[in-house]
Amino acid sequence: MDSMGTSRIETAIQRISESVFVGLCNIAGTSQMVAMRRDMMEINDILNCKPTDSRGYTLMLSGSKKEGFRLKGSDIDIMMWPNNHRVISKLSQFQYYNINRQTLILSDCSNSPPGFTLLYLINPSTHGLIRKACVKMNERQCVSSSKYRQVWCSISPGFTQHGPCIYQEDSDFDQAISLYSDFWPPSASSWIDRCHSWPQPHVVDDIVKNGCHFVAIGHKLGRHENHEWRISFSLAEQKLVYAMNHSQALTFILLKLFIKEIINNEIADDDKLLCSYHMKTAVFWVIQQNIIPHCCPQNLLEGFWVCFKLLLKWVYEGVCPNFFIPENNMFLTKIYGEAQNQLFMRLFGLYEKGLASLLHSPSISPFIINVLFNPRLSICTNEHTLISETMFDLKVFEELYAKNTPFIQNLQRSFMYLHKIEYMINLPLLTQS
Repeated sequence: MDSMGTSRIETAIQRISESVFVGLCNIAGTSQMVAMRRDMMEINDILNCKPTDSRGYTLMLSGSKKEGFRLKGSDIDIMMWPNNHRVISKLSQFQYYNINRQTLILSDCSNSPPGFTLLYLINPSTHGLIRKACVKMNERQCVSSSKYRQVWCSISPGFTQHGPCIYQEDSDFDQAISLYSDFWPPSASSWIDRCHSWPQPHVVDDIVKNGCHFVAIGHKLGRHENHEWRISFSLAEQKLVYAMNHSQALTFILLKLFIKEIINNEIADDDKLLCSYHMKTAVFWVIQQNIIPHCCPQNLLEGFWVCFKLLLKWVYEGVCPNFFIPENNMFLTKIYGEAQNQLFMRLFGLYEKGLASLLHSPSISPFIINVLFNPRLSICTNEHTLISETMFDLKVFEELYAKNTPFIQNLQRSFMYLHKIEYMINLPLLTQS
């Protein structure tokens, strides 16, 4: 093909990318709307989720809604951990705590697969659920993840187990029961060294200083599956999504729609091998490797295609490296053998169709067809023209009413909310990178 023909194709793809960008802004939100939602969620967290004392639990919202996106069918994910328990990875970290107020738990990864660990009590727990979940192992008290889930379900009528979560039928949220560490796990130290170009140093520092979580689920091939805990980087991932520019974030949204409406279409939940977390992992790797230096509306589909090819490579090799602990192959227990071959053939069939495979997505195809049928159509990607001030104000009120207004039970609780609001007045709003 001559250079003129190649140039025409590139121009056409750029224009389709612009149209898909506008469509995704309509579906998931403009950068201004996303930033507003994140601020709303942060305010909700401060008012309702952050602890007021060392007793009780801390709650943390996660998932696409916390990240500021509104997609049909998105669940609300909640992480929950006791305030007076902390996980440490070295005994030298003992010095930072008052053991009269904190129960310390030691993480020992030496006998677990990458990304997983055993947790041992260092000093006696005052928490009844933790005590009931302990089993004796290697002459030490090991906090068993399976027992911890069972204990939680036993005191939560109507709740059942779902992976590391407990959930209630007909509920739109999962509760991941977890434990928290103030420290970044040593097994993820290589991630810090990889962060040359993305994310920026201040984001890396913020992620590392906020530590990690441990969720109550073991590795299916681990020697101690019933007792192991998975190291979770949910908070770090949230901060990484915040560090994306809007085109990068919409590339992730496009991949979520791609897997939901095309790859996993008409497949039973139990038979689905790929999930949105795999898509998020691919986006993280592609951004960090700087394959597309400047992601923008004009090359959004190029970014999508790079991520899809990386996913195809992972399925072919049977290896999906965790972004923080690459030694943790997230395909190991599910995508292998005949299931791996069938998934690869399914994905390769989509690869052979090229970007035309997106025409199978009911959410995205109208924005592609619009350009194909109107080749001279002018597309404006200026986000300020995509939503009027009046409509934006309406969206703000929708978000306000969507949140549960705190029920003021007594005067003391009223003063607590007022104190938190005074605190928030001095906080900066989240800014879009």
